[in-house]
Amino acid sequence: MLSPLSRALCCALSFAVVPAAAAQSAAGGLFDHQLRRLHADEVVDLAVRYAGHPVLIVNTASHCGYTGQFGELEAVYREYRERGLKVAGFPSDDFRQEARDEAETAQVCFVNFGVTFDMYAPVAVRGDAAHPLFRELARQSEAPRWNFHKYVVDRNGRVVAAFPSRVKPDAPAVRAAIEAVLGGAPAR
Repeated sequence: MLSPLSRALCCALSFAVVPAAAAQSAAGGLFDHQLRRLHADEVVDLAVRYAGHPVLIVNTASHCGYTGQFGELEAVYREYRERGLKVAGFPSDDFRQEARDEAETAQVCFVNFGVTFDMYAPVAVRGDAAHPLFRELARQSEAPRWNFHKYVVDRNGRVVAAFPSRVKPDAPAVRAAIEAVLGGAPAR
């Protein structure tokens, strides 16, 4: 008989199948980029920022029916951050729902939803124009089909689960995948 955590993890992993070959070369390329923080001049070396940390990566948009997930992402971040989880948001206008002005995007994230996790300047997330980070995520898993597609990445830069927009960041399947990359014990 499976424990509730095992059942949730099985469910989580059913959302994304990560080919073994993709997982083997993940650590070398996923975070080998520098990106500017949202509405700021600071440039972040992602390899330094996320080295050795599990990360929940999300492509976001300010004017989407799923924009309310910022609140749930923040809650998940606050719950798991002391155990090492990082959350990284990447605004994108690939689905024509991002603000044209970065200041407005920052307002939605930081003021409207109180986001304290990492948010970066807008990037393309699909197709030929996709930022290399999202090309690697797609290679390991799948490209986002819409805003608020979520990727759980382990400490070695491998995608272990991916979730479509409709799956909330605090859903049991997402939590199970996060618990798995954190090492199992539930957050308090």
